[in-house]
Amino acid sequence: MFDKSELAFKEAYRYIPGGVDSPVRAFNSVGGVPPFIEYGKGAYLYDIDGNRYIDYVQSWGPLIFGHCNSEIEEAVIETAKKGLSFGAPTLLETELAKEIVNLFDSIDKVRFVNSGTEAVMSALRLARGFTGKNDIVKFAGCYHGHSDSLLVQAGSGAVTFGAPSSPGVPEDLTKHTLLATYNDLESVKKCFAQSDDIACIIIEPIAGNMGLVPATEQFLQGLRELCDEHNALLIFDEVMSGFRATLTGAQGITEVTPDLVTLGKVIGGGMPVGAFGGRAEIMAHLSPEGPVYQAGTLSGNPVAMAAGLASLKKLKANPTIYVDLGAKAKRLMEGFKAAASAEDIPLVTAVRGSMFGFFFSDREVRNFDDAQASDTETFAKFHQGMLKRGIYLACSAYETGFINTEITDAMIEETIIAAYEVMREIRG
Repeated sequence: MFDKSELAFKEAYRYIPGGVDSPVRAFNSVGGVPPFIEYGKGAYLYDIDGNRYIDYVQSWGPLIFGHCNSEIEEAVIETAKKGLSFGAPTLLETELAKEIVNLFDSIDKVRFVNSGTEAVMSALRLARGFTGKNDIVKFAGCYHGHSDSLLVQAGSGAVTFGAPSSPGVPEDLTKHTLLATYNDLESVKKCFAQSDDIACIIIEPIAGNMGLVPATEQFLQGLRELCDEHNALLIFDEVMSGFRATLTGAQGITEVTPDLVTLGKVIGGGMPVGAFGGRAEIMAHLSPEGPVYQAGTLSGNPVAMAAGLASLKKLKANPTIYVDLGAKAKRLMEGFKAAASAEDIPLVTAVRGSMFGFFFSDREVRNFDDAQASDTETFAKFHQGMLKRGIYLACSAYETGFINTEITDAMIEETIIAAYEVMREIRG
């Protein structure tokens, strides 16, 4: 069933560390060998062994219109014919920037970069430069890319200055990172009691990297008030949730307005891209207007801009897309819940627009400790069983799934039927 992929993985392992270019792809947490993908079309992935899968990963979020969407594909091809990169301004950058600024009340200006990691790294530097402060507050379980100051782990106390969670990261680079508990305002207050040098709080308002765990409105309101009280900036990391939860991400759900926002994934339509933006007075501190330096040879790459522009225009022209995607995500999670309940297997679920998540747990998941208490062994069995039945889910219990416009009601039903079969297997 996976013979060619097994051989391909062995060969990749000889030349690429771990055989993959991003760790989660290695299937270490779910077992087995990752299928090597030959191509995608619509809602489906096809691997080199000829297996077909309903794809609920979608390149980890960007492909809201599925694989090989004709309009996005055409925009990419026509733009590529004019040149892949110039290292000079193009009209496409301004056009995409205008689309984003016009959609987000919190964004007056935006700068494009090449990845979500780069967007967050730059936003943090800007926050420090604007406030003249050094410390940042982040939350255990929220992933903001792999830049040094964000690769931290929790200590033994309720809140600590971060210790590096990866070799190669000096403690000096994480000593200004304070860790707090998601959806726990008291833990954030302890950070401010501990330091009067906090430049910003950064949060995924809809966390997607400890599984799907939304922040409560009360919690976000509390963060806004703390930032205002202590002259710190509030940064929403919407690399994943932007244009996914709603047309304006979490900001289409919460009444809280951040000072800076990071974006990615959907705004590139499948091409590598990231962006960060915010109030004009903050963005004016960015070079060449201001002293905070940031640059990138391929930033605003015309092919990525064209793909993102085509994607955003389609979303704006079809606002009911989110109603349909949300309904399908809800139906899918209701089906998973029913399948688990039929076998007395504890399962909790969450849905935000086209994003969905589930944990094998008997209690609500509100933070990373709750997520880590879930049954990851059962998740691995479930993942393996679903993959064998042609259902491609995220290969980690701490990732989020996605619905795209090409996924039909029939595909949702096929997935639910598979879930019933796998739950019976697990219980048996």
